[in-house]
Amino acid sequence: MRHDEPRTNAPPAERIGSLPSDGPVKRIPPRQNHWQFWIDRGGTFTDIVGRDSNGPLITHKLLSENPERYSDAVIQGIRDVLEMAGCTVGCASGDVSADMTGGSLRSILATQSLNPTTQSPIRATIDVVKMGTTVATNALLERKGEPTVLVITQGFGDALRIGYQERPDLFAREIVLPSLLYERVIEVRERYDADGHVLIPVDPDAVRSDLQVTFDAGIRAVAIVFMHGYRYPDHERAVADIARDIGYTQISVSHEVSPLVKLVSRGDTTVADAYLSPILRRYVAGMSARIDEQTHDDKEKHGARLLLMQSNGGLTDARRFRGRDSILSGPAGGVVGAVATAGQAGFHKIIGFDMGGTSTDVFHYAGSLERAFDTKVANVRL
Repeated sequence: MRHDEPRTNAPPAERIGSLPSDGPVKRIPPRQNHWQFWIDRGGTFTDIVGRDSNGPLITHKLLSENPERYSDAVIQGIRDVLEMAGCTVGCASGDVSADMTGGSLRSILATQSLNPTTQSPIRATIDVVKMGTTVATNALLERKGEPTVLVITQGFGDALRIGYQERPDLFAREIVLPSLLYERVIEVRERYDADGHVLIPVDPDAVRSDLQVTFDAGIRAVAIVFMHGYRYPDHERAVADIARDIGYTQISVSHEVSPLVKLVSRGDTTVADAYLSPILRRYVAGMSARIDEQTHDDKEKHGARLLLMQSNGGLTDARRFRGRDSILSGPAGGVVGAVATAGQAGFHKIIGFDMGGTSTDVFHYAGSLERAFDTKVANVRL
């Protein structure tokens, strides 16, 4: 540390995806006997930090996948932490809340054996869970997203497949292109001129007929990408209304997902959003319900806030979490956390090394964030 760099002993402030700043941060005191959790769900391990309003931080680590012991690492980890704090009635591991500091806590975390089959009722209220997750990244890697149909301007049905004509491996003799995220393509006759005048209007009957065919085939997610939709979105809106009327449950339109001029990049991002959002929505809904189940007193089941880390390093309400925002959820959380921690110690230029069980992320922070407008994850352009 340089001698001219100031140190600060100020306690950490509550921030949502923010970085150190010179201005004061408003602190909202937690309610008494209410819990907050901070969770990093990685590909190999899930790390959990929990805190009661009156107690110290409690940390816990468990495998992200262990089907013989539990179905979801996040929920099991929350239960484990609450059991460590003695928040269960008839907990198999006993009441360990008498001394939760220093060596005593470390001993508990190191030696305590928790029985996942003993689902004792919880005597605690969970206020908020803040989490970074690799659910979307894993779905991309394993190609286990929602079956999706691409609706695009006529004549551009293979535009996303062709992409930018890049070869995944420049020197490979056998060219293996990455698998596409969409299963079917519907080309729609529509076009605007440069001034926004309609040259070819959308034929709603033809669109409805084509969308009905894919709906009857079992596809429920649709990505709508028109040539000039980023600037003149009326045609995209019209097709989205038809899809919604038919019964599609996930409708991603490019002028909302990625309102940018480039067709390929905009299309790839819109398809990824349609492909991943249903997976995330089901995961979040299930997790929210199971988190509320951890509360012992029905009167206290007010609904815990679930906030998820986005690729831009900020937290968002689970109901607003979309596939497009989730790809770099895990790495972004590491960057924001490292920068905030270093800032509290007086360092504002750092190199970060975030090593997990599956992958390692390295970053450089020189006092301000750099914006990246495109990236590639699991051979998918975003």
